[in-house]
Amino acid sequence: MRETDREHRLIEHALSVMDLLRRNRLDLEQFVAGAIQPELPLEPQEEHLAREAIAFMDEMPGGFLIYRAGGDEEILYANRGLLRLLQCEDMEQFREMTGNSFRGLVHPDDLEHVEESIARQIADSHYDLDYVEYRVIRRDGTVRWIEDYGHFTQIPSAGGIFYVFLGDATEKRDRMDLEREQIYQENRRRLEVIEGLSINYESILYVDLDRDAIRPYRLSERTKVQFQEKLQSLSFSWYVADYAAVWVHPEDRELVARETSAERIRERLSREKTFYINYRVICRGELQYIQLRIVNVGGGDRASQLVMGYRRVDEEVQQEMEQKQTLSQALANANLAVRAKNTFLSNISHDMRTPLNAISGFTALAKRNLGNREAVENYLSQVETASRQLLELIDKVLETTWLETNEAPAVEAACSLKSIVREICDFLQPQAEEKGIAFTVDLAGVEHDEVFSDQDMIHKLVMYLANNAVTYTKPGGRVSVTALERGELPGERGVYQLVIRDTGVGISKSFLERIFEPFSREQNTTLSGIHGIGLGLTIAKSIVDRMGGALEVKSEPGQGSTFTATLHLRRQLRQAAGPAGEGLPSLGEGRRILLVEDNEINREIETELLQDAGFTIDEAVNGAIAVEKVRASMPGEYDLILMDIQMPVMDGWQAAQAIRALANPALAAIPIVALSANVFQSDINKSLDSGMEAHLTKPIDIPALMKTIERILKRRAGAGGS
Repeated sequence: MRETDREHRLIEHALSVMDLLRRNRLDLEQFVAGAIQPELPLEPQEEHLAREAIAFMDEMPGGFLIYRAGGDEEILYANRGLLRLLQCEDMEQFREMTGNSFRGLVHPDDLEHVEESIARQIADSHYDLDYVEYRVIRRDGTVRWIEDYGHFTQIPSAGGIFYVFLGDATEKRDRMDLEREQIYQENRRRLEVIEGLSINYESILYVDLDRDAIRPYRLSERTKVQFQEKLQSLSFSWYVADYAAVWVHPEDRELVARETSAERIRERLSREKTFYINYRVICRGELQYIQLRIVNVGGGDRASQLVMGYRRVDEEVQQEMEQKQTLSQALANANLAVRAKNTFLSNISHDMRTPLNAISGFTALAKRNLGNREAVENYLSQVETASRQLLELIDKVLETTWLETNEAPAVEAACSLKSIVREICDFLQPQAEEKGIAFTVDLAGVEHDEVFSDQDMIHKLVMYLANNAVTYTKPGGRVSVTALERGELPGERGVYQLVIRDTGVGISKSFLERIFEPFSREQNTTLSGIHGIGLGLTIAKSIVDRMGGALEVKSEPGQGSTFTATLHLRRQLRQAAGPAGEGLPSLGEGRRILLVEDNEINREIETELLQDAGFTIDEAVNGAIAVEKVRASMPGEYDLILMDIQMPVMDGWQAAQAIRALANPALAAIPIVALSANVFQSDINKSLDSGMEAHLTKPIDIPALMKTIERILKRRAGAGGS
């Protein structure tokens, strides 16, 4: 607002009139209305203009104030609008409340700030209105905010004065405070997001997409290059383009440029509050993996206010890659297992049908040739051979299943290593001779023969390895089984090796890597002409592992194979031999066996076989009947009990425990041998724990049964039994 001569004169005249009226205690309103006519030092025209000026100032809608610039800042005039604002009825109340001073008008806490502001603005510009905000206290004690537009001028008759336009800015100030609070809360929320991100993120940037602006909150080794190590604002579009060009791996630049464009960011954030991208950068020649997370921290449907956080994820990516590799390997192993199982099903289907067809075919031929004894005997011999093949297949499958599900360690017991090897070789010798194979055994390398070990496991180990050699060696070939003692270990232990060599078909180098896998065979039965489902070596390897040993194989196709099992066995301390037991005139003669079997067919077959061996047989169809028969018998009436396991009413284990609990010690001590289709080691252990002397498997193996009975009866005879 520019000062003019007319304005000067009007204010000067008005101040002269107000000063005269105040000195004469005359009412200003009456003067303006013409109700009083004091003598004024003015021309009629000047008096008229003064009346108009005062009336105009009094009727202004806002507050208007004139006060002296110096001294106590005496108030020369206040219009009605200012009186209303301060809740004053007249000038007397106004003067009483303010002390008729501008200093008394302003809130004490704001006075220093207001006067400094006014003085500064006057010094900067002599012509424009100065502006300041401050508080006032009304008559009722409430506080209001005032907007003050003032101007300083010099009037000859009054000196330096301020005339000021005032307005109530309380509502405006409240709105501004509310907006500032909202902005503060929004900024605080953004800072909280940033602080939360900064825990894991090395670089934090704040983005305003509407203004195409980006400024840093935290800089990393990479982002400080774009910001020149300063917390300054840059163009967002320039920043993302330069960052991609400087740092991002060439193969990932297109991805980063696309995902960090304003359009793409808005599109992604319209569906989700946050998203991230992973990419590679090259820093000091090093390949690094980076994750950029973008978070929408603004309100509304259209994303604009963002926080971008960068962090290295090398370790996570490495773990992810390792996990993918592990999953890939697991998938490969699973596929390999599936192929092995498919091969197994194909082989076992063929290998089981072959002996089954033989059994069925030769049985039919035997029926048609009942009058030809020689032919029937030949057919039955073929049926027996096929039955053994089928039983071998079933035993191996069951043995593998047991080894996979049972974690029980090997059980140590006194045994003779040479006896075990010799027994297996004696069993396989006829089979080798039938094929024209030179079969040799060398046990001279074992000095300490008596050891503590799991006799059953060693028996199976030698059987599977030696039988495998005989099976895969063609007629005219050679198989040798050698037992060696390689050295000593602490604790009376020795290093023993079982070496089985053959001149058989051999094994290719590629197949050697999976020779011990279940169901693995280099060729199926049809191609090789050899029956088998690929479980023998798997079982042998499992046995060696369970005994804490090692199994190695060397082989060349067409040259044969060498399997070496290395075991650490505890040696027995030498003891003097006891007296030999007296021989028995005939195994079955005068011996009575209680056969406990619920299956009628099995009972009939077993009874006939045992009677052919000279035994007298008494039968019981379940365990409960067997217990009652033993309880009612005389001591010595039964020499042995053959006990089936799975029976109704009372099973074999329960029956054995009941017999061992009989009051008569002679009856309670009758030898009991399990004869069962339960072939797992856990079943065998349970039979022994229930008080049985041995556990034999079905179908009944007559030589094995006779040998077991002979051993038990000899032991009883040596101990003074009947």
